[in-house]
Amino acid sequence: MPLSATLAAAVADLPRLLRLSGDLGSLPLVRQSHAASITFGLGGHPVVSSALISAYALLRLPSISLLVFRYHHFHQQPNLVVFNSLLAAFSRNGLFAQTIYFFRQLRLWLSPDQFTLSIAAKAAAELTDGRTGRAIHSLVTRLGFDADTVLSNSLMRMYFRCESSNDACRLFDEMPARSVASWNAFILDFANLMGDVVDASRIWELLRRMQSEGMKPDSFTISTALTLCGVDDRSQQHGKQIHCFVLRNNLSVGFDFHVKCCLIDMYRRAKRMDLGRQVFDELDSRNVVAWTSLIVGYVEYGEYKEALKLFQEMISRDGLLPNKITLVSVLPAVGSLSSLANGKQIHGFVIRFGLSSDTSLNNALIDMYSKCGLMHYARSIFDDECWQKDAISWSSMISSYGVHGKGDQAITLFRKMSSLNFKIDHITGLVILSACARGCLAVEGLEIYNDLVNDHAVTPTVEICSCMVDMLGRAGLLHHALEFINSMHFAPSASVWGALFSASVIHNDRQMQELSYNFLLQLEPDNPSNYVSVSNLHASSEKWDFVNKIRVRMKEQGLKKVPGSSWVTF
Repeated sequence: MPLSATLAAAVADLPRLLRLSGDLGSLPLVRQSHAASITFGLGGHPVVSSALISAYALLRLPSISLLVFRYHHFHQQPNLVVFNSLLAAFSRNGLFAQTIYFFRQLRLWLSPDQFTLSIAAKAAAELTDGRTGRAIHSLVTRLGFDADTVLSNSLMRMYFRCESSNDACRLFDEMPARSVASWNAFILDFANLMGDVVDASRIWELLRRMQSEGMKPDSFTISTALTLCGVDDRSQQHGKQIHCFVLRNNLSVGFDFHVKCCLIDMYRRAKRMDLGRQVFDELDSRNVVAWTSLIVGYVEYGEYKEALKLFQEMISRDGLLPNKITLVSVLPAVGSLSSLANGKQIHGFVIRFGLSSDTSLNNALIDMYSKCGLMHYARSIFDDECWQKDAISWSSMISSYGVHGKGDQAITLFRKMSSLNFKIDHITGLVILSACARGCLAVEGLEIYNDLVNDHAVTPTVEICSCMVDMLGRAGLLHHALEFINSMHFAPSASVWGALFSASVIHNDRQMQELSYNFLLQLEPDNPSNYVSVSNLHASSEKWDFVNKIRVRMKEQGLKKVPGSSWVTF
């Protein structure tokens, strides 16, 4: 075979081999191909260099990609394909600042194409560099690439990331042709821009506009829309309509599995586990994601036995191993049922599969053992040095001591947490103050409250104030509790007056009882528990006329006390 034919074959085969090696993640194969390119004298060939840069990028070795680029740049004239491969290599590995730097170097030698500009726009978006993003948009216009849909999608995402929603909306409206991907990107970024408070009706209008333009939503569109549904009544209706759209268009047969999991999750948020279970039962095959979605729903709904039953069925019937999210989701059900045997089995699974260093799992295990009454197990997990504890870990352990009446140990742990410079927030503050209240440690609690406000800049919330009133009230300091209520910077809630009322009943302070229940009736006129408490108060004083009046008033308002219940699990 002539040498030129051999070189031509090498130029054709090496890029294919390099793509395969990169996809397989085989560094030895890439190195061998790289050596072969040098042997054949193809180290500076643009096609081979581009393939080498991409292969090393797939192996997470962008520094070697840069060496290949510099070698080519030294021996050959600048080439757009090689430059684009380098930009893609940096972008793939999250080196967005380097992407922008070499994009600017490219501009000194060459004119970029649509692919170049799309990568640069993505890098500007990730860096939230609006100034560079606008410059890229200006260049797109000057080069006449406005009609490129993929490039316009990248620019639109850049504007959303840089919090220039007006520019993003204007770009979207001015696009000559919008694809389904354009609509998907716009809907997703628009929803992300709205943050936690997403107006589902606005997203719903976008879906209507999309269909009016003849664009049929795909699985990504529907999945995105479903994640925004189920929070309130209106969004629940939207979610049901989307479900009907899936059924009406025969998309439920062989439809994207992720969409069905999103339907289950939507019905979970809507507290319609019956409908979520129906979607789950219709699945031809189920993976861990589907099982976990259903388990989470039953745990949130308080159906702990059903959640645990599903967890066991997932392992025994489908032969699926739970992942970290599944375990974190089911452990609260185990703790609420005080099912120690199941809790120990899950703990054994965590150890067996090498998950003992996971922070969220250990936090859940601490909570589970605490609810099962095994504080020494919870503390042994907490004291294990093989995992990194966060603020939730410390708060969980402090809460466990508080629930079990070990206020002194809770305070000791809180002091240690503070000394380690963990950020103390209102949740940690509430946890430690609750521990002080249960342990009748009013003096220590007042000191901690002052530290929270003065040293840790914790703003007292309604919950914290209620806890303070409860703590002072349990200690018999009712007048101090009333002074604290009067010093609050916001109007006392029903929980605050309820805490004072409970304490005044315990200490048989009639004057304080009358004061607190009058406020309770004003704030919660439809709460039957308040009327029952007042009725019991008058009954203890043998004021039967007042008792009768309260009972008549409850009957007139249609109020009924919910009967209590209790059970014992053997």
